[in-house]
Amino acid sequence: MGLPSGLERGADGQVRCWWAHGDAAYEAYHDKEWGRPVVDDRRLFEKLCLEGFQSGLSWLTILRKRENFRRAFANFEPAAVAAFDESDVERLLADAGIVRHRGKIVSTINNAGRALDIIASEGSLAAYIWRFEPTVEERPHRVDRATLAAMPASPTSIRLSKDLKKRGWSFVGPTTVYAFMQAMGLVNDHLEGCHCRAEAEALRATTPIPH
Repeated sequence: MGLPSGLERGADGQVRCWWAHGDAAYEAYHDKEWGRPVVDDRRLFEKLCLEGFQSGLSWLTILRKRENFRRAFANFEPAAVAAFDESDVERLLADAGIVRHRGKIVSTINNAGRALDIIASEGSLAAYIWRFEPTVEERPHRVDRATLAAMPASPTSIRLSKDLKKRGWSFVGPTTVYAFMQAMGLVNDHLEGCHCRAEAEALRATTPIPH
């Protein structure tokens, strides 16, 4: 019997979400990171920035360059990135190891300052972000490929996107923010039948969420 739509069996015998199939880096990211709840401010800021860089590209492109991005952007420490100036912008535009897009580079520097504002007012970026965790009623009753294809954004990601923009962030549209929420575990969108779904759900239930 074949697998349900959206699931693929890897060479290691594990059943995974379709998008992670066939590439070792993608499979490792899917199995060890994607959908696991994150409450670390640096990692949350990094992912928001990298999702912005992904706009118009594949996540695999960004994933393969992630270590280069970390080196170029001071490991995405918000205070360090917020201090970047025009000479840093020119340095980054000359760095072939990252995506050389002036608008996205300038946005990342701006967003670092806005992240510091949130940390100052809310206590942490995590405390702010996790306020937007969807309620049980807002989550789909069944997670399959058709469900996800029909909702590239969600009411919660729309609210978070609007609030970030109001606070001065850029490159944080609802679709970008929903991808961020999926990756950081605010929602568990591992498909029904994926071998990671139960583990991700258990972590969501046991991870201390800052408020």
